[in-house]
Amino acid sequence: MKTEFMKGMTRTKMCSEVSINDLDSEVTLMGWVDTRRDMGGIIFIDLRDRSGKIQVVINSSNVSSDIMEKAEALRNEYVIGIVGKVIKRAEETINPNIPTGEIEVMVSELRIFSKSEVLPFQIEEQTNVNEYTRLKYRYLDLRRPDMKNNLIVRHRIAKIARDYFDNNGFIEIETPILNKSTPEGARDYLVPSRVIQGTFFALPQSPQLFKQLLMVSGYDRYMQIAKCFRDEDLRADRQPEFTQIDLEMSFVNEEDVMTLNEGFLKRVFKEVLNVDIQTPFKRLTYKEAMDRFGSDKPDMRFGIELVDLTDIVKNCEFKVFSEAIKNGGSVRAINAKGLAEKFSRRDIDSLGEFTKIYGAKGMAWIQMQGGEIKSAITKFLKEEEVNNILKAMNAQDGDLILFAADRNKVVYDVLGNLRLEIARRMNMLDKNEYNFLWVTEFPLLEYNDDEKRYQAMHHPFTMPMDEDLELLDTNPGAVRAKAYDVVLNGTELGGGSMRIYNSQIQEKMFEVIGIDNETAQERFGFLLNAFKYGVPPHGGMAYGLDRLCMLMLGADSIRDVIAFPKVQNSSCPLTDAPSLVDEKQLKELNIKTLVKKEESVNGENKE
Repeated sequence: MKTEFMKGMTRTKMCSEVSINDLDSEVTLMGWVDTRRDMGGIIFIDLRDRSGKIQVVINSSNVSSDIMEKAEALRNEYVIGIVGKVIKRAEETINPNIPTGEIEVMVSELRIFSKSEVLPFQIEEQTNVNEYTRLKYRYLDLRRPDMKNNLIVRHRIAKIARDYFDNNGFIEIETPILNKSTPEGARDYLVPSRVIQGTFFALPQSPQLFKQLLMVSGYDRYMQIAKCFRDEDLRADRQPEFTQIDLEMSFVNEEDVMTLNEGFLKRVFKEVLNVDIQTPFKRLTYKEAMDRFGSDKPDMRFGIELVDLTDIVKNCEFKVFSEAIKNGGSVRAINAKGLAEKFSRRDIDSLGEFTKIYGAKGMAWIQMQGGEIKSAITKFLKEEEVNNILKAMNAQDGDLILFAADRNKVVYDVLGNLRLEIARRMNMLDKNEYNFLWVTEFPLLEYNDDEKRYQAMHHPFTMPMDEDLELLDTNPGAVRAKAYDVVLNGTELGGGSMRIYNSQIQEKMFEVIGIDNETAQERFGFLLNAFKYGVPPHGGMAYGLDRLCMLMLGADSIRDVIAFPKVQNSSCPLTDAPSLVDEKQLKELNIKTLVKKEESVNGENKE
């Protein structure tokens, strides 16, 4: 059968645009054969395009033998065009599950534009095909209704962002992809320069420095749907290349930025999901979030909060507790209220094994059941200490109390993740509840034990809290930043800060993190030089667009909202990127690789 062409055939409607109002009119439709049913002399086709599906009918009594022969040859995913008359379906054949279910098209002309080989998997919603196969044949995977919906929702979110920020005085400005490497964060992706040999561009981890330059340039309000790149280990919500909704504003404070962005999130959730979210959002300082939930991005859809028991047990005879406190750590616990009977001894042991992932050496517990206190640790505690623990934990019969004792970081990690694990096991996480939160006053600095120095928790241009400035000289670790993250159901949606615009504060910041003037000039000279010519107070934030889409759609992985994502080792099953290149290309760049060709095949050495 010869390939046919569109000449003389012009599509008049998308499939789902045909309605009961088009009865008796002629339409020309084009798309893919979704299903085909041969009833002997009558062939039914579900025709699918981006908009949806419609049933078309080819009846041997109404068409030529040539058309009937083509109809009999049709298979799933053939691409066809049809001309036909819109008719009403018989009452008993109406399909209420699709918008076009009341009508069908009686075909008078049929063309086959292209055929399809046997598919590696069926084009259907919620397929059970393994992810690697889906990504290898991503062009087929993207035909599935749920993936199509994901990308359409992503488009809508991006459009709402552009419209919302445009209405609030923002200008969209593109910033460069080929940048200078400014190492002080994740690894850069490097691009060698052919013209200036031995030098490299870096792909941007964010547009941070350029958006600050735009504030120096007087543009007042900037936004961009920006591509960003980080060479880091992947997980479900990370990709080596990702997209940010990126913002910067002049002459604002934290309150201005947070209020504006609450308005954006309120609008996008209403327009996309028809969900009314309450503003203003709850707010927690970083310290309160860590002390209560063990996380700087707490999920507040359920309770099970941390309680500090350090003062109660600091002199106890249970060495696990007392030694942790002597070494500068703490003892904290959570109360899984009313869940004692839900967790057998085996279940509690499995929770103990779970905590080891986060650095715990073991897990102490108290189970209150049937009027009894069951625990292996109470024999090491005085009666008064046990009573004080139970009082602090608001413990009652039926409760399960779980402890962690170690350095604060370990205790927070253990209990913060343990409360989430309990919530998952007990089905306490409602996907239809959207609990927004601002976390504020992050530490400006964090100590790098390997390098024996402080480093910026966010980036070295974050403004310290005014009242903490003097601590930069005396106690840098106690300095709080004018930084803020917006959190949804335990996931960070985005974050930002006020920026340093005072040269003396900037010099002090570099000094504290061990960057001397020469190094600062080498890495950030173009920004620092610009700051000599009048800098407005400014700040901003950025959202992870991919992550926002994932949460709004309830997707399991960020890969489900990106058209052509990478897998765990940052490779692409579809295109086989990254790949070897010709020796000629390497020679032009004056580069020689030490990796043998056979070692790089199929990503075996793509690290």
